[in-house]
Amino acid sequence: MDYIKAFVVGGLICALVQILMEKTKLMPGRIMVLLVVSGSVLGALGLYEPFLKWAGAGASVPLLGFGNTLFKGVKTALEEEGALGLFKGGLTAASAGISGALIFGYLASVLFKPKMKG
Repeated sequence: MDYIKAFVVGGLICALVQILMEKTKLMPGRIMVLLVVSGSVLGALGLYEPFLKWAGAGASVPLLGFGNTLFKGVKTALEEEGALGLFKGGLTAASAGISGALIFGYLASVLFKPKMKG
């Protein structure tokens, strides 16, 4: 049941973003920023954690989950290290995901030889 719930929640988030892309003139980069900031704000309001516990990977994998991870990292680092935590907390919390994206992106580019659109 957890897999189905994660699939449905992740699919709904993606469907809402697709509707946002088609019905507004917002560029994809701005929509991505909107999602990350929304996840951070929902985390700060204490609304994202219960949703995350209920939805599982369906809520943690999209960009909303990335924003929430950044918020939690900054919050923890602020409590432990003070003002310096503002600068390093989010990156420390999300470092595994960021590193994974970079490494797998590089490996994909080596294996599949991407070309520029012409």
